[in-house]
Amino acid sequence: MKHCYHCGSKLELKELKNEGLIPYCHNCDEYRFPIFSTAVSAVIVNKDITKTLLIRQYNMGLDVLVAGYINKGESAEEALYREIKEEVGLTPIYHQFQKTEYWPRSNTLLINFYCIVDDMNVTITDEVDSYKWFDIEEAYNIVDKTRLVGKFYTYFYENNYKKLIKS
Repeated sequence: MKHCYHCGSKLELKELKNEGLIPYCHNCDEYRFPIFSTAVSAVIVNKDITKTLLIRQYNMGLDVLVAGYINKGESAEEALYREIKEEVGLTPIYHQFQKTEYWPRSNTLLINFYCIVDDMNVTITDEVDSYKWFDIEEAYNIVDKTRLVGKFYTYFYENNYKKLIKS
């Protein structure tokens, strides 16, 4: 953040007790903590934990996770269920938080979950170009590990999938 979100003046870093260097607006005489968007994303798996859903959006030709921004007044979990319903017409029967990642391109903190659905009958909206259910291992091998989809899917595969198939 380079400018004050209230008055537009240039910010400078100033020491704040117990906080460190924080952007400060001399015009407003206020510290300005960072503001960013928050969104959710979901690794979606079927009830048997054998398939995972990846989608393609915005004519980009990339396999990605269902994701979307959290609306004002909405919890991350509410946004998760809403986005999954809106984009692919599914309702999770279980969800679990996985991890977060910051995405600088859109100044967004993504909160990632994995979700289990008992119905694999996808209904896409105009937000989604296409979808495919992949074998869990296949998806792990094809997701781009340098992108957020790969980071979140790898975390699921290495931390949660192995636990799920053992139980």
